[in-house]
Amino acid sequence: MPAYTAFASRKKSEQVTARLIVRRVRDLARPAVVGEQGELFPVWRYHPFFTDNPAQTLQAEREHRHHAVVEQVIADSKASALAHLPSGHFHANAAWLTLWAMTYNLLRATGALTSAFHAKATTATLRTHLVQIPARIARSARRITLHLPHNWPWQQAWTHLFDTAHDPPAPA
Repeated sequence: MPAYTAFASRKKSEQVTARLIVRRVRDLARPAVVGEQGELFPVWRYHPFFTDNPAQTLQAEREHRHHAVVEQVIADSKASALAHLPSGHFHANAAWLTLWAMTYNLLRATGALTSAFHAKATTATLRTHLVQIPARIARSARRITLHLPHNWPWQQAWTHLFDTAHDPPAPA
């Protein structure tokens, strides 16, 4: 098993020896050109990580990706309601934590019902696209009508969410 020593220029007690694993993935954001001439050099993205996990390479890489997802959720949470913690008051902290958990779960469900893009979007994106909508409410004959702006880029996703949430239940 190849080993890599990090911080090799420092004294021996500060050096760390472990595995450096680099995952190479084809860059799907830049698809290969289709036509008379194919691509000359394929474009790759590299995802390196440093680990002392003794597991097989594929298992260590899978665990690393799982930890990265968890860290992304924590970062997303700190950018929203958890930014208010700690407040110095136990009950206020408990209230913010409860509100964060309910909001996070509701927004995740909303994103999953809306579209594949919104299922993976951050909390801030979901709030911007689906919650803080630029609409006008009109009332006529005891009916409420929501007027969405013309050419609003998220209108189809929002109306799909609305229709999904307000459809009558399927017959049993």
